Amino acid sequence: MADPQAALLTQLKNIQAKTGKTLAELHALLAGSGLAKHGEKRSWLMAQLGLGYGDANTVVSFEGKPLPDLGAAPGAPQATPAGDALDAIYTGNKAALRAMHEAVMARIHELGDFEIAPKKTYLSLRRSKQFAMVGPATAKQIEIGLNCKTLPEHPRLKMEKPGGMCQATTRIEAEAQIDADLMGWLKAAYDAAA
Repeated sequence: MADPQAALLTQLKNIQAKTGKTLAELHALLAGSGLAKHGEKRSWLMAQLGLGYGDANTVVSFEGKPLPDLGAAPGAPQATPAGDALDAIYTGNKAALRAMHEAVMARIHELGDFEIAPKKTYLSLRRSKQFAMVGPATAKQIEIGLNCKTLPEHPRLKMEKPGGMCQATTRIEAEAQIDADLMGWLKAAYDAAA
């Protein structure tokens, strides 16, 4: 018979890997949502971060309770969680951009599963290959790199030279710019990296 505690720990680690956030960060997001009821919080996590019912329910169930140690097994390689990378990326005059970064990432998670590979100054988002990059461009703008050869010409898109890390980039400076255009470009890049 499977060990229920081991299964729970695996589920919690998978939730953190999928969202790129620790349980404490997820609970902080829930606290900031202003929601009070368990079901509302579960639905919010499902809508905002793309978690399934069971995963979202588990996150809410751990609110206000001691969190289990989810550290790596002894001898296992230590991966840098995306949350830790964000602490390094969004420092100093760029710290105020972190909330907008998290809002962008929450919307990108709605597209489906992908891997987050933290780099020194941005997060690389990958499926079979990198489909996007997200990180601060200036103290007031986040840059989103897009890997998709079929993106249309658009005033908000800057087409990059061939051979670069991305075919196009765009910058946002307000959450209102996480709109249908941006999500359409991200979906095209996500689909192209299948």
